[in-house]
Amino acid sequence: MRLVDSHAHLQSDRFDADRAEVIDRARAGGVERILVPGWNTWSSEAALELAERESWLDAAVGVHPHDAAKVPAIEWGTIERWAREERVVAIGETGLDYDRVFSPIPEQLENLRRSLALALVTGKPAILHCRSAAGRRDAQDALLGELRAAGFGPGGPGTTVFEGRPPAVIHSFSGPPDYAREMLALGVAISFSGLVFRAGEGASAEVVPLVPADRLLVETDSPYLSPPGGPRGRNEPAWVRVTARWVADLRTATDDPPSEPDLVAAYDTTFTRSGRI
Repeated sequence: MRLVDSHAHLQSDRFDADRAEVIDRARAGGVERILVPGWNTWSSEAALELAERESWLDAAVGVHPHDAAKVPAIEWGTIERWAREERVVAIGETGLDYDRVFSPIPEQLENLRRSLALALVTGKPAILHCRSAAGRRDAQDALLGELRAAGFGPGGPGTTVFEGRPPAVIHSFSGPPDYAREMLALGVAISFSGLVFRAGEGASAEVVPLVPADRLLVETDSPYLSPPGGPRGRNEPAWVRVTARWVADLRTATDDPPSEPDLVAAYDTTFTRSGRI
């Protein structure tokens, strides 16, 4: 099976000692694409630098909800400028986190709205983090409302801008099937990570067969969320194969006729860039 890692924070300081080796292991393990998303200004710049050095890596620039209150307007202006560069293929990681609330919710919402607006201006999909506190789904419902208000969905400006491509990606999916159906109705892509193997995330197994093949992605969220059998201290892109196999097995069991998803094709459709090798 051809592999992608649609979300790996390779610029994290946890890779400082062996970043080149980690990238080489991913390539040797069959990973054909890696998207490196930023979470604030310096990490966005570092993602772009990595993508400039490695032709098969892509970058995303943006501000994570944890950092929403920490990035001043002048730095956001720099991120807006970077967003227009060719090697930047997405906006984010952005979104909402009502679980840990490291930035106040009003600042999270402001950051999300400016990120969605930037996605529409550039035609580059937004990468969306979404977490609610245990037993709740208020962040998921708020995110749905913000996407609709911004024009993501049938009849909105996103339909014209993205011309059938996903206008956003739900990164490291977590939530019930009805939430997934509502997101899919907006045309977004859904990405699964090692989170699916954790207690309380069983609904993801119900969601995998719902996702159209051209909007189905997998990721590691490195250096986090190691899958079963992976390194416990630090995840890395080579281990995306575990989640990819889990997804493929679920799809094979439910597809008629059985088929494995083409993860590379879905990635390239979502994160369009000319001149990729």
